[in-house]
Parts: sequence; C-alpha cells; structure tokens
Amino acid sequence: MERHIQLTADGSHTIGLSGTKVTYHSTHGAIQESMHIFIAAGLRPLLHRHASLSVFEMGFGTGLNALLTLQEAIASGQLVYYETVELYPLSTQEVQALNYNILLKPGTGHTLEALHSAAWEQVAPLHPQFSLLKKQQSLPDYLAESTTLFHLVYFDAFAPEIQPELWTPAVFAELAERMHPGGVLLTYCSKGMVRRAMQAAGLVVEKLAGPPGKREIIRAHKPC
Repeated sequence: MERHIQLTADGSHTIGLSGTKVTYHSTHGAIQESMHIFIAAGLRPLLHRHASLSVFEMGFGTGLNALLTLQEAIASGQLVYYETVELYPLSTQEVQALNYNILLKPGTGHTLEALHSAAWEQVAPLHPQFSLLKKQQSLPDYLAESTTLFHLVYFDAFAPEIQPELWTPAVFAELAERMHPGGVLLTYCSKGMVRRAMQAAGLVVEKLAGPPGKREIIRAHKPC
C-alpha cells in the first residue's frame, strides 16, 4: 500500500497509508504520543533499575521510538540494548522527508538516518550507551525463534481492527515469555479485548491517562 508523509498536530510527521485513515502515529502529535506512552510511562521509570536495559519494539516504523530511546540513553548515561522487528522498512527518501531530526536535534551520528541505515540482522553499536538490532520479519516469526529476554516492550502494532492477529492472548503469552520478571509492556490501545488478552497471558494490567486524543493507555507488567 502506498505511503505518504503526514503532518500531525504537534508539528511532527507521521506516515499515512494512502486511501485509508491509518497512520503510524496519532494525528494529534507523533512525538507527543511517543514521549507520553513509551518514554515517560515506560522507559524513564526503568532506566536506572538495571545495569543494562533491554528494550523490544514491535514495529520499528519511522524509527521515532528508537530515536527517542537513544536520546534518553545518551542523556542518562544508561546502557540500552534495543531490538525491533519491521516487515516493511521505510525507503531512504521517506526517512529523509521526516522532520524528527529538525525537531529533536539529535547529536552528530545519532540521527534518524543512522538508525535506518544500520544493517539489518546484526547488532549495530550506534553509541557507547546504545546498540540496535533490527530484524526484517513478522512478529510471529520473530517470537518463534527469539530467546532474548527484555525489561521493556513497546507494543506499537497497528490497531486491532487492522492487525487482529497480533492482539491475541497467544501473542501476549509469547511476549511475556520473553520478558524478565517485573518486565513492563506499554501500548497505546486500551480496548477491553486487549486488556483481557494480556490478563489471559498472565500480565498484570493497569490503565494510565493517555496523551491528547487518547483517553487511556495500557501499562502491563510480568509478575516477579
């Protein structure tokens, strides 16, 4: 499906799927949404609980969540290992059209392009505090072969109406298997069926206030 760059309400870009209302981020603000859900509610509370923090992201997408996490790792001096899957990577032209570098002003060598140009299927040490592994595969295929354990999961798949196969108890059970005890999972979707799927997988679910345009988000954790 054809993609296009779309401006959101906070001035940052997202990707839209042409001919649909589907976007990679909230149209109320891409950076605003990612900061609220994944950084403020997920990453920051965990940053200094572990000598090295391991993060998994479902859906690398525009690379915004990874870029924000890289910046937090550098600012905090924390070691972060970041692993992500993406079936349909952006083109070089799409990456260059996004305005995250302009708005976030990352340091030299720590730009959005650095994340996207890192080789797939191998760990890229992008900074002394941050390493990245991108895998070009579906989440089910990844879960079938991965044994890595994570402290934090960014579950940023398309909505259940678009990818219902990714919001099931079985998928969340597989993710829970790959989380350390006490590990945390964040997602923007707080629908009842999503909460019930997570609870069926043994995760403890809480609802938090959402960013503009979203009443609630979900933070779930794996019992210790």
